[in-house]
Amino acid sequence: MRKRADKIELMAPAGSWEALQAAIDNGADSIYFGVEQLNMRAVSSINFTLEDLPEIVKRCENNGVRSYLTLNTIVYDHDLMVAKKLIKAAKEAGVSAVIVADQAVMFMAREAGLEVHISTQINITNVETLKFYSTFADTMVLSRELSLRQVKHITKEIERQQIKGPSGRLVEIEIFGHGALCMAVSGKCHMSLHTYNSSANRGACKQNCRKPYIVIDKESGIELEIDNEYIMSPKDLMVLDFLDQVKDAGVRVLKLEGRGRAPEYVATTVRTYREAIDALYEGTFTPERVEKWVEQLATVYNRGFWSGYYLGKKLGEWTTPGSHATQKKIYLGKGWHYYPKAQVAEFKIEAFDLKKGDKILITGPTTGVIETNINEMYVNDTPGESAKKGDIVSIKIDKKIRPADKLYKLVKNEV
Repeated sequence: MRKRADKIELMAPAGSWEALQAAIDNGADSIYFGVEQLNMRAVSSINFTLEDLPEIVKRCENNGVRSYLTLNTIVYDHDLMVAKKLIKAAKEAGVSAVIVADQAVMFMAREAGLEVHISTQINITNVETLKFYSTFADTMVLSRELSLRQVKHITKEIERQQIKGPSGRLVEIEIFGHGALCMAVSGKCHMSLHTYNSSANRGACKQNCRKPYIVIDKESGIELEIDNEYIMSPKDLMVLDFLDQVKDAGVRVLKLEGRGRAPEYVATTVRTYREAIDALYEGTFTPERVEKWVEQLATVYNRGFWSGYYLGKKLGEWTTPGSHATQKKIYLGKGWHYYPKAQVAEFKIEAFDLKKGDKILITGPTTGVIETNINEMYVNDTPGESAKKGDIVSIKIDKKIRPADKLYKLVKNEV
């Protein structure tokens, strides 16, 4: 199983079953996920267990999607047995590849016959370093601080020098394309370790950079005035508006960040980038469509957008706290019953009111993410205009819902 042959591979985050299904349903070519330990979102996302691996791979393979296990943290001697266990399990389950940042884990994966992808934490910034790692890996994530001009030089050298990975294919370049951006070089930050003894490089970042700080001269006690007190909190990266330049740079894999974010975030970002990538290759990538896609991305969690270092900027663009999303969700209730022949879903309302015309969101471990508008509804088996706490609401939905599914109302967020 390989990716869509002639297009940039769209790689999506999966931090939960809901997000995994949302990524698959909305057009991801591949997903990446963590299992318990040794991944960079060991704390911030739910993560899966070893027992989940066969089901993850099954869902992916049934939909032609590749599965990537992240094993990209700093690894100490006492972690080596855990790493071997995870790699063995990944191989047995049929995981497509492992994303690594430690040479010991690289060797383990190669010995197990697993495809290896190099994480951005390795900090590859030149073609000679890439050639060194081509002995072990077929796909490499370049340093986040490179410009597209630098990326293009490396991809051209791969072609010119015919630099191939263990599979015999030319090495493919992956870049980070959308989502939260760390202030540190390629994510290798030590602030959390120094202040909380909680290492970001072990997947336990306390996000010091997202907090406000006051700068004081210790000698004089003078406090410096700073226009933006969130001086270490970057806006979210977005490359959608210059996706044509990303393609021209020879990038083969575009990674969306967000294993710690909600399933509707995954659904929206994957769907939007899927449409944009397809349009790029179909010749329908226009400024008008880009404007609409950016509006779509703004509806879910974000800290504002900037282009990172890809276009040659020297300094970051700093954000303000919290989400800048133009839309927010309000919890209403849970799944009650589904009638497959009639394609009708029932929900029990547990909080707030629901009205005809409202936009709703449904999420669930198997269901994934569903967004729709209510054009018609039944309340306690009678046609109705609104429902309140305690009511059973019936809505036409063409996808099965389950008791574990949650129902939300989507409303405009004043930001």
